[in-house]
Amino acid sequence: MASSAARPALSPRAVRSLLGIGVLVLWEALPRLGLVPQLFLPPLSQTLAALVGSAPEYGTHLLHTLRAIGIAMLVACGLGIGLGLLIGSIAPLRRTLQPLASGLYAVPIVILYPLFTAWFGIGPQSKIVFASVYGLLPCLLGTMAGIQTIDRQYLIVARSMRASRWQMIGRVLLPAAMPTVLSSFRVGGALVIVGVVVAEMLTSSEGIGYLISRYRTLLDSPHVFAGILLVVLLVFLFGALVQQVERRTAHWRFSTRSGEAG
Repeated sequence: MASSAARPALSPRAVRSLLGIGVLVLWEALPRLGLVPQLFLPPLSQTLAALVGSAPEYGTHLLHTLRAIGIAMLVACGLGIGLGLLIGSIAPLRRTLQPLASGLYAVPIVILYPLFTAWFGIGPQSKIVFASVYGLLPCLLGTMAGIQTIDRQYLIVARSMRASRWQMIGRVLLPAAMPTVLSSFRVGGALVIVGVVVAEMLTSSEGIGYLISRYRTLLDSPHVFAGILLVVLLVFLFGALVQQVERRTAHWRFSTRSGEAG
């Protein structure tokens, strides 16, 4: 008989923590040991020193980025999820528009950015519109896909109780499709953040993306990576926020089975 008990496996959270610590250690060690040129990857300590030393500048530009992200997130995710629920609840409309939206999603939106600057200028309007379009399609497509996974029995019961279209969407379709809706929100929101930063790097004169582009031109790698670190933190914070929403809406999740929601 074995005298020693099996060791408990590490939890996913512990594994993620260890991986994160390993990345940070490598970030500091590889440039210090000369395995990676510091022009390409400065040590973590230098990056943090640059971030702290220029904290007022980064804070000012971060506010511009956050404002653009907030507006674009509201437009992209709010409009995308809302239209996805409406279109997904009308089967003929969904069958017509879903292939069109899927085709548009395959187009790299970044190639259209010169059009946005021509239409809206190089101010905050162009980057907000660009990021909104960038994040809208994933939310729209994900929500429509979630509608199709709903158990048809829920729809039959709602119709038998003479639920209106808006009652059907708010009390049946949205709660039942919530896991897929939140997954699409996670993807669309992350793309909004990326879209704002990319737009700032291309033409803007404010925001974290602008700072990254400016310091890259000056070959100031610590300040470049300080901006990149802020963007990564924004994405992680957004992911944590979505995770909290998922936990709070766990009781909304119905059992799902493929069926037509129309």
